[in-house]
Amino acid sequence: MEHWRNGQLHRKYCISTSERPPSVLQDSLGTPTGWLRITEKIGRGQPVGMVFKGRVPQGFCWSEASPEDQKKALITSRILRLSGCENGWNAGPGRDTWERYIYLHGTNRPHRIGEPQSAGCVLLKDEEMIELFDEIPEGTLVWIVDNPPTDLSA
Repeated sequence: MEHWRNGQLHRKYCISTSERPPSVLQDSLGTPTGWLRITEKIGRGQPVGMVFKGRVPQGFCWSEASPEDQKKALITSRILRLSGCENGWNAGPGRDTWERYIYLHGTNRPHRIGEPQSAGCVLLKDEEMIELFDEIPEGTLVWIVDNPPTDLSA
């Protein structure tokens, strides 16, 4: 994932996306493509690794979770909730990114970053998720493509 600021590449992040093919369709469990917007920031001030359920901090970090819970894919550290900007593509009935609860968020599986592993979200290592969260304001546009161009400076 690339973070651009003022027309310049600011930082690259290794991420994970869906285990399924990219998709904008409800219940597909695919990462949506197209133009999206960060419409909600959740978790400011929480410790690294905090577990969230229903966008609510659970009061413990993933390293403190039960062995059974640690086997699950957990939402950790911070959440940047996405909303589709393209009505009929990634917004609207049957394909609404906001209603699908698609996020950029931390993960309790940092050793698998770079592999497909989510149910549609974009996953980052906890420390990198916190860094991005602190730098990106609500309203920031996000462009997700299946096969990104090799040169975005043009």
